[in-house]
Amino acid sequence: MASDALISVEVCYAKPEVQAMVALSLPAGTTAAESVARSGLLSRFPEIDLQKNALGIAGKKVDGDRVLKEGERLEILRPLTADPKETRRRLAAQGKTMGRAKD
Repeated sequence: MASDALISVEVCYAKPEVQAMVALSLPAGTTAAESVARSGLLSRFPEIDLQKNALGIAGKKVDGDRVLKEGERLEILRPLTADPKETRRRLAAQGKTMGRAKD
């Protein structure tokens, strides 16, 4: 690939009350962490801390040094506020589910 080649990616962050998605055109070889920095989301959402917030692509965690590919959507993940296993146990004790549709 030529050194001046550009790729198109999206960087996303969501909270219950607001979602943000930034489309970027970046040099090929840009890492996930560099993409977050260039997105402007760190200044828009000061609570983002890349030491605490994981990064993901297509629902899978990735490291900050992962090189992004054309068309990928990088997600800045928020830390869990509740243990999913404990939530399932509590709901099961009440005779409820986590809301998944049954086939």
